[in-house]
Amino acid sequence: MSLPAFDRVYEELRARWPESTEERDVDTPYGRTRVHVYGPADGSPLVLLPGGSSTGLVWFANAPALGKRYRVHAVDLMGDAGRTERRGTPLKSADDLTAWLDALLDGLGLARTHLCGHSYGSWLAARYALYAPQRVDRLALVDPTQVFAGLRPGYLLRALPTLIRPSEARARTFLAWETAGVHLDETFQRLYALATTVPGRKVVTGGRPRAADLRMPVLALFAEHSRAHNAVKVADRARRTLPQGEVVVLPGAAHHSLPLTAPEQLNDRLLDFLG
Repeated sequence: MSLPAFDRVYEELRARWPESTEERDVDTPYGRTRVHVYGPADGSPLVLLPGGSSTGLVWFANAPALGKRYRVHAVDLMGDAGRTERRGTPLKSADDLTAWLDALLDGLGLARTHLCGHSYGSWLAARYALYAPQRVDRLALVDPTQVFAGLRPGYLLRALPTLIRPSEARARTFLAWETAGVHLDETFQRLYALATTVPGRKVVTGGRPRAADLRMPVLALFAEHSRAHNAVKVADRARRTLPQGEVVVLPGAAHHSLPLTAPEQLNDRLLDFLG
């Protein structure tokens, strides 16, 4: 894969965002972070963390609705593909990721924010909410992985070829399997597939956060047809873990169809939760 191919598709997806979207590059000790910012300047802040290989641009179908009320900050994750650059302090652990996110919020001037993540971004959001609860007003987790349960072995086996020998074709085959029967945006598919082959990616993972210790209001949304886990069983576990939380299974959704396919139900749930 040539990096210009990824860059071209990145710009195509960037063009799907509202015209007034701002691009901000925020310096942190771990490198410069790209943030896509949309919504009223005086709106309450809402930080969106994407799943792996998706970039902050994946929220393009959600930003118009969320940005009517909130100041949306969609982040290209440190260590993943996108416009965020890793340099300076090495990114080695989950603790480094939470420290990076803390520095990013400082750079954005956000003393407190609503925080929402999808998939891998949910794992990071939950970890950060435990690390700095005083900075998170409300926490939304969209088909969270490695938060309430591990990944299905079958999902990991299907994903393995994209990790060992990444290629656009392998990534697209994996997406087609996981989202079978659900329409997936073609430009996003290309971005995701090319992102898996970008040189120098270093996606840091770690253990499960202690979700039972979360003290702010939490919304956990699960994709009915997710192949990453059994949505009904994991949703039940989330209800037991978060007795005061709001837990919902989104009908018709697959793990990788979120957050951009049929975004209205996700947008409505988020807006109702955030108030």
